[in-house]
Amino acid sequence: MGRKKVSLAAKITALMAAVTLGLSGCASGSASDTADANSAPKLAPLSELTPVDNPATYEGPSTVLLPENDLQPLDSKVEQKLPVTVTSRPPSGESEVTVKSTERIVSLSLTGALSDFIYAYGFGDKIVGADISTDLPGLDIPVVTQGGHNVDAESILELNPDLVISDGTVGPIDVIEQLRDAGVAVAFVRSASTYEESFEQGQQVADVLGVSAMGAELREFYEAKIEAKIAEIKALVPADPEKLPRVAFLYMRGPGVFFLFGKGTGIDTILDALGAVDVAEEIGWEGHKPMNDEALVAADPNLILVMTKGLESVGGVDGMLETHQAVALTDAGERRRIVDAPDTRIFSGVTRAADTLDGLARAFYAPDSLKG
Repeated sequence: MGRKKVSLAAKITALMAAVTLGLSGCASGSASDTADANSAPKLAPLSELTPVDNPATYEGPSTVLLPENDLQPLDSKVEQKLPVTVTSRPPSGESEVTVKSTERIVSLSLTGALSDFIYAYGFGDKIVGADISTDLPGLDIPVVTQGGHNVDAESILELNPDLVISDGTVGPIDVIEQLRDAGVAVAFVRSASTYEESFEQGQQVADVLGVSAMGAELREFYEAKIEAKIAEIKALVPADPEKLPRVAFLYMRGPGVFFLFGKGTGIDTILDALGAVDVAEEIGWEGHKPMNDEALVAADPNLILVMTKGLESVGGVDGMLETHQAVALTDAGERRRIVDAPDTRIFSGVTRAADTLDGLARAFYAPDSLKG
């Protein structure tokens, strides 16, 4: 793969710390039971879709549907080498951890990304407990977090794990660290805030599992997959710049939480990959900050992207237009052009990046394909 393509892929997705503002859910049942419902068993390839003539003037809301979960273990001949001593990176400071067994693994991250890596390396059937966001094909895994991202130590110990892998995005961290007192190997990998960091995180997981060489294989596979998806999307993007969706990503949790995400949050690079216009970039909005009515009306997006549960928290599209009246004054509000996407998928890691782009491209450019 050429340097130019790798550079483009390295801008696509993010798991930034801002996502901790509100990704949460039910803490009982299995991860597969509580995964986002915005998924479809089968969707036609992007190449078979007919884009609307003018995405900038399309009317009505859309809900993002994701392609069938095709996450598969890598086809690798790398042999596992245990025991292995690795560097654990909790907030309290680095330390050495020796992993002797990976027969019973608990995976803990806000977005489920660590479970994806473990599965991709061929250890999915070894996961005995995980966070609420874990969604792996064909596996029914007990959830060990409460309120979306709070660790229940007793639930973990009841599963008799020999390895806990965490990126520190769920906690309390000291509770996870205390599991070492019960004889459990606890390995912290760094949290990821960019596409490149997500690949580095995947390498660290490979190291913990004793299959270090698979980290490079995973990078090569998913870089190619992301680039291929970008190429598919380009065929849907209108050549006329006046027809491009002008998008604002608004984060909501009830009437009191209302943020615009701008440069450096990951949304900017996702919109760039989709060929859309990022109105936050136009107004010089950096990071994630509370939205004010004047700025939103001035930006005047013709499409507003939100998280599904955030939209539900304000009573759907009608509730959003009533609660945040500035939205109703934008082009997107007047045409009810609100696109909602699964909460834990917008900021998912590299194993889900291509699927996230696929689902957003359908909603932006071929919304009629999402109608029943």
